[in-house]
Amino acid sequence: MEAALELPKAAKPVKPRASAPAGRSVSGTTSSLKKRADGVTSAESNASRSSSMKPTSTANAGSVQRRSSTGTAVKQQENGRSAAVANKASPSLSDGPKKSKPVSVPAVSSRPSLEKRTSLLSERTKVDSVKKPAVKASPTSTLKKVPSLTESSNGTSASASSRRMASNASLNSPRSSSVTSSATKKFGSQTSSVDKGSSVSSRRKSSTATSRDSRFMMLPQVDLKASDELRLDSRGHRVRSLKQLRLTPKLEFVYLRDNLLSSLEGIEILNGVKVLDLSFNDFKLPEFEPLENCKVLQQLYLAGNQITSLASLPEFPNLEFLSVAQNRLKSLCMASQPRLQVLAASRNKISTLRGFPHLPSLENLRVEENPLLEMPHLEAASILLVGPTLKKFNDQDLNPSEAEIAQQYPAHTAICIRGGWEFSSPEVAADSTFSFLLEQWKNKLPQDCIVKTAYVDQPFEEDPCHCHFSFTNLSSEGNIVLKYQWFLGGKTPANFVPIPEELSEVYWPKREDVGRCLKVECTPLLNDAEFPPIFAVSLPVCPGTGCPKVINLTVSGELVEGNVLKGVPEIAWCGGTPGKGVASWLRRTWNGNAEIDGAEGMEYQLTIDDIDSSLVFMYTPVTEEGVKGEPQCTMTDFVKAGTPSVSNVHIIGDIVEDITIKGNGKYFGGKEGLSKFQWFREKENGEFLLVLSNSTEYTVTKEDVGSCLKFVYTPVNLEGLFNCPLLVPCVHGHFVIVRHIIVLTGQEGEAACATTEAVKKAPPKVFDLKIVGEAREGSKVSVTATVTGGTEGSSRVQWFKSSSSELPYNHEIEALCTSKISKTFRVPLGAVGYYIVAKFTPVAPDGEIGAPAYAISNNVVETLPPSLNFLAVTGEFSEDQMLTASYGYIGGYEGKSLYSWYLHETEDDEGSPLTEASGLLQYHIKKEDIGKFVSFKCIPIRNDGIAGEPGVFRGKDRVTPGSPTLLSLELNGDAIEGATMVANRRYWGGEEGNTLFCWVLTSSDGTQKEIEGATSSSYSLKCDDIGFYVAVSCVPVRSDGVHGSLVLTEAIGPINPGPPSCRSLELAGSMLEGGRLTYHAEYTGGVKGNCIQEWFRLYEGGSKDKLIANECLELTLADVDCRIGVTFTPVREDGLQGSPKSVSSDIILPGEPKGTSLVLPECFEDNEISPVKTYFGGHEGTVKYTWFRATEKLENLESDLVASSSEVVGETLVYKPSLDDVGFYLILSWVPTRCDGKTGDTLMAITDNPVMAAFPSALDVSLKQTSSDLYNGVGIYYGGYEGSSLHKWYRESSDGTRICIDGADSSTYEVTDADYSCCLLFGYTPIRSDGVIGEEKISGPSDIIFPEQLQIETLSFKGNQVERETLTVVEQIPSNETQEHIWRNYKKEIKYQWFASNESGADLSFEPLATECSRSYRVQFEDIGRCLKCECFVIDVFGRSSESVSAVTSPILPGIPKIEKLEIEGRGFHTNLYAVRGTYSGGREGKSKIQWLRSMVGSPDLISIPGENGRMYEANVDDVGYRLVAIYTPVREDGVEGRPVSASTEPIAVEPEIYKEVKQKLDDGSVKFEVLCDKDRTPKKAQVMGHLERRILEANRKRIKVVKPGSKTSFPTTEARGTYTPPFHVELYRNDQHRFKIVVDGDNEVDLMVQTRHMRDLVILVIRGFAQKFNSTSLNSLLRIEA
Repeated sequence: MEAALELPKAAKPVKPRASAPAGRSVSGTTSSLKKRADGVTSAESNASRSSSMKPTSTANAGSVQRRSSTGTAVKQQENGRSAAVANKASPSLSDGPKKSKPVSVPAVSSRPSLEKRTSLLSERTKVDSVKKPAVKASPTSTLKKVPSLTESSNGTSASASSRRMASNASLNSPRSSSVTSSATKKFGSQTSSVDKGSSVSSRRKSSTATSRDSRFMMLPQVDLKASDELRLDSRGHRVRSLKQLRLTPKLEFVYLRDNLLSSLEGIEILNGVKVLDLSFNDFKLPEFEPLENCKVLQQLYLAGNQITSLASLPEFPNLEFLSVAQNRLKSLCMASQPRLQVLAASRNKISTLRGFPHLPSLENLRVEENPLLEMPHLEAASILLVGPTLKKFNDQDLNPSEAEIAQQYPAHTAICIRGGWEFSSPEVAADSTFSFLLEQWKNKLPQDCIVKTAYVDQPFEEDPCHCHFSFTNLSSEGNIVLKYQWFLGGKTPANFVPIPEELSEVYWPKREDVGRCLKVECTPLLNDAEFPPIFAVSLPVCPGTGCPKVINLTVSGELVEGNVLKGVPEIAWCGGTPGKGVASWLRRTWNGNAEIDGAEGMEYQLTIDDIDSSLVFMYTPVTEEGVKGEPQCTMTDFVKAGTPSVSNVHIIGDIVEDITIKGNGKYFGGKEGLSKFQWFREKENGEFLLVLSNSTEYTVTKEDVGSCLKFVYTPVNLEGLFNCPLLVPCVHGHFVIVRHIIVLTGQEGEAACATTEAVKKAPPKVFDLKIVGEAREGSKVSVTATVTGGTEGSSRVQWFKSSSSELPYNHEIEALCTSKISKTFRVPLGAVGYYIVAKFTPVAPDGEIGAPAYAISNNVVETLPPSLNFLAVTGEFSEDQMLTASYGYIGGYEGKSLYSWYLHETEDDEGSPLTEASGLLQYHIKKEDIGKFVSFKCIPIRNDGIAGEPGVFRGKDRVTPGSPTLLSLELNGDAIEGATMVANRRYWGGEEGNTLFCWVLTSSDGTQKEIEGATSSSYSLKCDDIGFYVAVSCVPVRSDGVHGSLVLTEAIGPINPGPPSCRSLELAGSMLEGGRLTYHAEYTGGVKGNCIQEWFRLYEGGSKDKLIANECLELTLADVDCRIGVTFTPVREDGLQGSPKSVSSDIILPGEPKGTSLVLPECFEDNEISPVKTYFGGHEGTVKYTWFRATEKLENLESDLVASSSEVVGETLVYKPSLDDVGFYLILSWVPTRCDGKTGDTLMAITDNPVMAAFPSALDVSLKQTSSDLYNGVGIYYGGYEGSSLHKWYRESSDGTRICIDGADSSTYEVTDADYSCCLLFGYTPIRSDGVIGEEKISGPSDIIFPEQLQIETLSFKGNQVERETLTVVEQIPSNETQEHIWRNYKKEIKYQWFASNESGADLSFEPLATECSRSYRVQFEDIGRCLKCECFVIDVFGRSSESVSAVTSPILPGIPKIEKLEIEGRGFHTNLYAVRGTYSGGREGKSKIQWLRSMVGSPDLISIPGENGRMYEANVDDVGYRLVAIYTPVREDGVEGRPVSASTEPIAVEPEIYKEVKQKLDDGSVKFEVLCDKDRTPKKAQVMGHLERRILEANRKRIKVVKPGSKTSFPTTEARGTYTPPFHVELYRNDQHRFKIVVDGDNEVDLMVQTRHMRDLVILVIRGFAQKFNSTSLNSLLRIEA
C-alpha cells in the first residue's frame, strides 16, 4: 500500500531522455470495494498492476523497471490502446476480462502538482491532531478511505454521497515511474470530470493464494500547484550529498528518492518541509538527529534504504505518514509520534515488538514480509499496543476474532510487550505477564519480600475502584507499609500522568476518565526505608450504570439529649448526576422501630423521647435523573439523658400585697422528677428567710411589704425510674419476658433563682360600681361605688359610650365628654343607640391611684320622637325673588326629612305642589307665580325611618309682578341704502303691552330729526338717508298700561350708497355659423366704469368653454349646436363691482356643406395615401369617397368622363395602392356631406404621377417543423413582382456560432445527426422581376434539435417482497430501432424514487422515501403490510427527462423473526441487576421467549433458573462462579418463532465489600451469626418482630449447627446440626431477600431469617466456603481465596 500512498512527483515538463519513454503512468483502482491499493509482492505487481500511457508521437515503448516506496519492483508494459484527447496521452486502468463504461477523469500532464493543499492541511491538522481518533473524510485528514466507483445503470458514476475518484499522475523520472496520487474530490451523478476528456477504467488485482482485499488509503490533500520556491524535485539525479542542492527554509515539498545519499547533514535548514521523500538512497546508520528541525513534517518516506534502527528518529508533532519499508530494521523502537496514522514497515527483519512506540492516532499498520509474522495472534498484540484507533492491519480490516482475543489479555499486557515479554496465548497470559513483572521487580523489593498480588479492579465511572497489593515477608522483620499514587493514562496503558492528591487504596474515577486506563504505583516501606514502587494497570474506565449506591454510612454527633446528629453518607454516583437523597430517622426501642415525624433531613436534634432508645438513620441515594439506589441504614447506640438543669427562671404576677405570684422555669435533662421549689423573704440584714417550700405559687402578705422575694428552683430528674425487660427461664426450655420497674433516687441539678422587686402596698380598689338614672336622650345619670384601701380622695370618673354590653376589656370605647372628675352626666345625642360606660379611678388622699373599675348601663340610650321646634320662610314674595325655608329638628338623629313647596290660588285651597322644588329648602319665584300664594311643608324623619308631625308655613301676601323694564336694546343691520334696520329688545316685568318705538336721523353736525311713520321695530334705509346716522328709542309698556323708562340706542352710520348693478342685458346678431353676435346692457349704481363682459360657449350637458372676444363674437363650427352666453359685470367709476348678470342665445345653426380644397400626394406601392381636404358647413357627416384607377392622366375631371374611362378601386378616404395599381394614375371623388345628410357639390382630384413599385423585401420569414426530422422554410415576398429569390439554411450552435449548411438551398430541410443540440435558421433573399436584389432575411432559430425522447415501457421488481430483502428495479425499453439507437448513444442516467403507501387497500396513497433514490431498496420493518412503489425516469445527455414510469409491489410480508447483537448488560457482581439487549427484526415482535440459565465455567451444561423469563434478572449468591446465559427466542406477533439466540456473561463474582468479609471469616475458621426464626410457620401470616425468635448459627470447617439460646429458666438447645456432606445445601428464597433454608439432610432442615440481604449473602457464602470440598467448584477460587 505504500506505493499508493507515496506523494507523486511534481516536476516541470521536460523532454524525455533516450533511455525512457516520454510519459509514464501507474495504475490506480476506483471501481471495486475489494481492490488493493499497493503493497503487494513483486509477482503480484508484475502480474496485475501493469498499464501504460502511449504518446501519440511514438510507437510502443519498452517496459522500464521501477521501485515503489516499499521496494517492490513494478514493470510498466505497453497497453496497446491510446486516446488522442487534445494531443495528450491519458492513462487507462484495465479490469481484465470484465469491461465497464469508462469514467472520465481530468487528464494529468507529466508534471503533477500536489503541493498546494498541504498549506491548508498544515493549518487545519494542528486543530484536529488531538480530537481525531480515527481517519475521517475531511480536509484535515491526511489518509482517507475512498470507496470504489461502481457503474450505475446509465454507465456513469454513482452519487457523491458514497463514491469518490482518485486521479492518477504521470511522472518524468529517468529511474522511477509515476506514483498514484490520492487527491480526490467528491462528484455527483454528473461529475465535472466528464468535460475533461480522460477516462479511467476499473482494474482487478490478480487472484493469488495470498491476495487480500483492501480499499484506497489517501494521502493528505496537498497543493497541486506549488511554486518552485516551495518545491524541490531531484529524483534520480544521483545526488551524493545534500550540499549539492540548493536547500532553503521555504521548501515544503522535497523529493530526493532514487539518489546516492548516505547522510542527512545539511537538512536542518528545511524547517518548513511538509513532505520529504528519501526513499531508495544509501542511508545505513541511524543518524536522524538532523531531522529535529522539521517540526511541520507530515509525510516521511525512508523506504528502500539500509536503515537498521529508528531509535534516533525524533518525535514529529505533525507526522501522519511514515514509510520505512524495505530496510534492515529489527524492531520498531522509536520516539512517540502523536499524530501518525499510517506506519508502513513491510519487508524488514522485524522479529520483536519490544520497544514498540506509543502511537495514539495510528490507523493502519503494515508489517508484511517480516519474521514477526510467525508470532501467533500478532494482530491481537498490535491491537493491544495501538489501541482502538487501529482500523487496518497489513492492509486488511481488523479480524473480529483477533479483536475478541485481544480483550482476553490482562490490562498490563501492552506494557509487558514493550518491555520484552514473549507474547503467548490468552489462556496463560495472566500468569505469564505477572511472572514477567515479578522478575523485573524482584531486585527492587526488600530482601525476602515477595509480591503476592498486584491488580486493580475493573473501574467504573464514579464508583470506588480498589487496588490490591499484598506482600509476603519471609524474614518477618518489621511490617511493610504501603504508599499509593494513582495515575491517569490514555485509551491504552501509556502516557500516564499522576492524579494529584490520590494517595489512598481507593480511587473514584470521574466522568472525564471514562475510556482511559488507570495505573496505581505501590511503594513499599520497610523499617522507614522506601523501596522502588511496583504498579498495576486497569482496563479502561467503563461508563457508570447511573444507579447510585451507598458505600459507607455513618452518624456523627454525641448521643446526648439536645445534641444534633448528622447523617454522613459516602455515595458512589456511578455516572449519575448527584442529587438529593431521601433520608429518614427511626427510633428503635426494646419493642420495635418507630418513625419520627418530621425527621426527614440529614440532621436530627435529639429529644426527650429518644432517651434510652437507639436511632436508625436510613438513606436512599437519588440522582438528578430520578434513579434511586438501594437504601442503606446504620444504627446508633442508646441515647442518654442530659444533666438536669433549669433556665429562664422568672416570677409571674404583680409584686403587690394580697397578689398571688408564680415561679416558673424551663427544665432540661430527661424526664423531670420531684424538683424542689422554695420561696424566701429578704431580711433587713440582706439574708433571706424561707417562707414557703414545695410550691410554685405564693400569695404576698402584709409582712412582705417593702421586702424582696426570691424563688429558688432545684431541678431533679427521673433517671432512676426506668423499665428493664428480663428473660426468665421457665419449663419446657422456654423463656418468659418480665418487665421490672426499678426506682432510684433522681439526679439533682444546679439550682437557679429569681428575685423580685420590693413588695408594694395594695392600692385603693373599687367595689359595687353602678350607674344610676334613666338611659334616655337628655336625662341625667350618676355613679355610685364603694372604695377600699384607705380613705377615698378625689376619685376620677370618665364617661364613655360602647356598642357592646360587655365591660370594656376586649373592645374599644369612645369618650362622651372631656371632664374626668364629674360623677353626674347629661346624656347627649351622640350616646343614642349606645351603652353608657363609666370609668371610676379610685384615688387615695396621698395621690396614689388604684386600678380603675368600669360600670355599664343596662340598656342602650333611647331617643325622643322626631319633631320640629320651629319653621320659617325668608325672602320677598315678588317675581324673580328667592324664598328660603329653615326649621329646628329634635328627636334623635335626623334622617332624610321631606320638603315640598305649594302654589295656592286662594288662601284656603290645598294648593298644587311645585315638583321642580321638591326636596329643596329654596324656591325661585317665576313669572307664572304672579298673583298666587306660596307655602312650604316639612315632615321630620329620624334616621331609623320614623316620621314626626309635619310643619307648614304659608305666605300672607300674593306674589306681585316686577316693574316693566328693558333688560337690553340693540340695533341690527347694515348702514347701506336699501338695507333693513331691526331693533332687538329683551323685556322684563309681567306681560308686555304695546311698547313704543321712534326712529331718529342724525346729521354730521348733530342735528336730529324723527322719521315720520317709522314706529315699528324695523326700518328700511332710503336714498334720502345717505350720509345720516340712524338710531331708535323704545319705551317698555306692561299689559296693564304701566310704562317703563325710555331707552335710546347708539346711532349707526353714516349711511352709504348701494352697489352698482345691471338692470337689463340682451344679445343681438345672426345665430348662424359664420355670423356675428353683440350684446346690449343697462347700467345703474353711480358713474359707470370699465365694465366686464365674458363670452361662453354653452353645451347641452351644462358644460361651457370661455371664449376670447370683446363686444362682438364671430361664430365658428365649434359653436354649431351650442348656445352662446355673455356675462356682464357692472363696475362703478371708483372700481366697485356689482353683481354680474348673464344672458344666453338660441342654438347656433350650421352653414351650407361644401368642399373648399382636395389634394393627393405622391403614391407608392403599399403606402397609404392620405388626401388633404378642407370642409365647411357644420359637422361633416358620412361622406362618400370613390377612388378610380386610370391608365393616363385626365385633364378634364368631370364625373361622367372619369366614371367611363377609369376603374373604381376604393371607397374610403385613405387608400393603400396594391401591386395592381403600380404604373396607373389614381383619382379621388369627394361628395361633401353634412351630419344631417345634406350634401354639397362633388369635388375631384388626380395624382401627378403614376403609382411606383416598392423595394423588394421578404416578410414573415420563418420555419416550420413538418415532421420529427423535416423542416420547411416560408416567407412572404414584397416589392413588385418576384423574380428568382434565393433560399439558404443555417446551423447555430449553443455558443452562438452560425454555419451555412452546404447544399441546403431549397425551402425544405431534413435533419441530420450534426444538427443535434443546435438550432436551424432559414435565410430568404428577395429578388424583384427586374433584377433588383433586396436584403436577406433570416428566420428566428428553431427549437434546439434533439433526437426522439427516451422511453421506458415498463418496470419490474427483482427480489423477494419480504422484509430485509433487497428489491431491484429492472427497466424494459421499447423494442424499436430508434429507441435502441438513442438509448445506446444518448442515455445519460436513470433516476429512481421509492415510495411507500400510507395504508393497504384498493385506493393507495404513497409518500416518498426521501433518502431512497437508488435502483435497489432494502425492505424495512416499517414497510410490512404496505405497498412499495418505484418511480423511474431516464435523462439523456441533453438533460431531457422521460415520462415517469412506476411499478407497485404487493403488500410487503414480514421476515422470519430474528434477534441480532444479543448481549447481557450488567456489572459482573452477584448483587447487580442484569438486562438482556438485542436488535429484533422480522415483523412486529410478539411475546418473545427469554429463559435465564446458569453455566459452569468450562462445562457445556446449562442449569435453568425457574421463573426467570423476563428481560431483567437480579443476580444472587447462587450465581457466584457461574456464567449467566440468556436464551432469546424471537416470536413474531402472529406466533411465528425464529431461531433461538443465546448470550452469556463473564463468571459472576462476589461483590467486593462482601468478599472482604467472607474472606476474613473463612480465614478465622469459625464464625457465629445471630439469626431469627419464625415461630409461627404459617406461610400467609405476615412476618413481624413479635413472631420471630432469636437463634445462633454456628459454622466452622467441619460442621454447622443452629442453636436456640437459653434463658434463666431454660438451657440452650440445638435445633439443627450436621456436616457438609451431601445432600447438605443452602437454599435461597427468591421472593424474600432476608430468608434462607439450611438443609442438612432429608429430615433435618431449618428456615432462618436475617435483617438484610447483605447479611444473608454473607452467611450463605461463608457456609458454602466451609463446605467447598464437597462442591464441584471451589468457592475459594471464585472468591480468589487461597485454600
